Amino acid sequence: MPSPVSTYRLQLRGPASGFGFTFADAEHLLDYLDPLGISHLYLSPILTAVHGSSHGYDVTDPTAVSAELGGSEGLRRLSRSARSRGMGLIADIVPNHAGVEVPEQNPWWWDVLRHGPASDFARFFDIDWDLGAGKIVLPVLDSEVDLAGLTIDGDRLRLGSLALPISPGTGAGSPADVYRRQHYRLVSWRSGQCGYRRFLAINSLAALRQEDEQVFAATHREVARWFDEGLVDGVRVDHLDGLSDPVGYLRRLRDLIGPRAWIVVEKNLAVDEDLEPTLPVAGTTGYDMLRLIGGVFVDPAGAPALTALAGPAAVDPVADLRAQAAAALDNDLQRLRRCITAATDADSPRLAEALAAVIGRVGVYRCDYPVTEPVLRTALAETASATPDLAVELAIISAAVAGGGRAAVAGGGRAAVRLQQLCVAAAAGGVEGLLFHRDARLVSLNEFGGDPHRFGCSTAEFHTALAERVRRWPQAMTTLSTHDTLRGEDVRARIGVLSQVPGWWAGSVARWKSANPCPDLATGLFLWQNIFGVWPTDGIVTASLRTRLHGYARKALREAARHSSWQHPDIAFEKAIAGWLDAVLDGPIADEVTALVDTLRPYAESDALGQKLLSLTVPGVPDVYQGTELFEDSLTDPDNRRPVDFAARRAELTAPAHPKMRVVHAALRLRRDRPETFLRGDYRPLSADGTAADHVVAFQRGDDVAVAVTRFAVRLAETGWGDTVLALPDGEWTDRLTGRCWSGAAPAAEFFDGLPVVLLERTGDTL
Repeated sequence: MPSPVSTYRLQLRGPASGFGFTFADAEHLLDYLDPLGISHLYLSPILTAVHGSSHGYDVTDPTAVSAELGGSEGLRRLSRSARSRGMGLIADIVPNHAGVEVPEQNPWWWDVLRHGPASDFARFFDIDWDLGAGKIVLPVLDSEVDLAGLTIDGDRLRLGSLALPISPGTGAGSPADVYRRQHYRLVSWRSGQCGYRRFLAINSLAALRQEDEQVFAATHREVARWFDEGLVDGVRVDHLDGLSDPVGYLRRLRDLIGPRAWIVVEKNLAVDEDLEPTLPVAGTTGYDMLRLIGGVFVDPAGAPALTALAGPAAVDPVADLRAQAAAALDNDLQRLRRCITAATDADSPRLAEALAAVIGRVGVYRCDYPVTEPVLRTALAETASATPDLAVELAIISAAVAGGGRAAVAGGGRAAVRLQQLCVAAAAGGVEGLLFHRDARLVSLNEFGGDPHRFGCSTAEFHTALAERVRRWPQAMTTLSTHDTLRGEDVRARIGVLSQVPGWWAGSVARWKSANPCPDLATGLFLWQNIFGVWPTDGIVTASLRTRLHGYARKALREAARHSSWQHPDIAFEKAIAGWLDAVLDGPIADEVTALVDTLRPYAESDALGQKLLSLTVPGVPDVYQGTELFEDSLTDPDNRRPVDFAARRAELTAPAHPKMRVVHAALRLRRDRPETFLRGDYRPLSADGTAADHVVAFQRGDDVAVAVTRFAVRLAETGWGDTVLALPDGEWTDRLTGRCWSGAAPAAEFFDGLPVVLLERTGDTL
């Protein structure tokens, strides 16, 4: 199969998860996705996961396709059906970690717990045997008192629903006696102790040591079979930066699945960070593009007023939040400290403090790619300048990581590698956790790949970035929504409109705060924008929406960790916020919110259509996240993984009247008709002239496609287009959305009459 021209992300799950979507369901969807214009189905993880998993990232057996999804035969049938239509499959793989929440479902983990360091699989996991004095520390208890509930059940110890193996020859005596002989020690999950490296700070996901060739071979044998049998055409690599050696891993993967396989990697790039150019991949999964495409619709004129409004909710500098997150990962921090001490024979009571300070100043996820190596040197220098009293500790750190990077991977426990992995976890906790759930200036900016302190994206930055992308990463993925995004694309578009009406928004919030004060001002400012983002246009708050908003508010509070957190929840504060939220939903303020949403709806929909068309036509391979071909109102997971009403989408595709379906359908079909233009064609900005020229974002792809969208629609409605024109490239052009024909200089008032977006195809000879 050729490289993907477009993908459609499907969240698969077995029936035991509450509602199922299996290979068979995906197969039945092909007669909708094919005419929609999709070239490849992009499947969430398909290997065996925890029974009833709602996402598939908690893989328990990487050697077998999930029976809950339909097993190997179900995958074959889906692949054959897709191929019969000229379509292909992309699979999501999870090399960084395995699911260990239910130990008996993971045979490798079970064997390690049963046999300890003597297990054939002990080398598969990144276990800290030193922490437990030769035992694996398992953070599974609510409190140490729980141990009194241990019972013996044959060759297992049981504690409630948790089953753990009994090592051979150690099963005699009381439960307490038997427990003391095992290769594991149980502690409270609130203790901060954990005997293995995890996916970020999630105890139920134990990291795998892919730097070990035996581990790589065992965990990728099934993946290799997919390519040997021609079942799939490419892979998305989950959480690349969590691995000890991302570069080495990708080289082995490329060798395994072949030179033609399409590989994209989940990697959060900092705003000004480049993807390592030597990686044998097509590019990232597109968080970097999400920021650019959404940001170009954010009006910079709104920054001062929204900044003033969020003043009381101002957060600490990002470096401080990253350092705070690193310090909170005390288990990983102390393990790194032990590595440094072992490497240097030196220690200091302030070594952990110095490490957190340095990590806070590493402004990327990890800095051991060749392109980012100077970042660590800069972080050390800035820390030394800011805290000269840590000079001794910084010298110890520098000595430990000198000569690190890929050369240090073979040992698996070298300080340089663990420092990078802790940087990843600190970035996730400090940026995606603390910052993104605290900063209340414009929460649509608080998204993967984004930076709330960068208020949108200028057209100059937008066009420059895309011209570079078409040269360097023309087949990277482009996305607006994923299973991880904190808000759906249309919710972000609506919230982004507030940048155009900051005074109106500030006045509304002032009235609402007076009528129904939030228990915490900063929390209220943050939640108000999210409430506005998902508020129904008809004002009817359903039971489902109420439940979803309550779930979101609770998660946001704990991620922000100002008044409540996952480890130490403040139930009283959470109840107070829940009461405030109900008062908003049920009180007189609700009518005002409905009126504001209704007034701004045309402008939000305009921006939603604009960003969708851009995502489908800029350089790269666009992914349509399930259901987003119509307007949707998702918040963060699990809200964005709800069942999709495909019947409604089928009906809409039959006679496209919904503007978003029209845009998606037209753009995808044009991509299918002209794949060379979109996969290999160049990118040239087009400029408008006139009093409203700043309201146009336009460009040409190859020689035969041109795209134009409007932005800042609120201001535009006040001023009109006036004398603004867009000079089209030579030739005759037909709008795939309306059928209208254009050539020469198109007056913007006519050009955008009816729809705020235009998708042109060259239909005549060049003049």
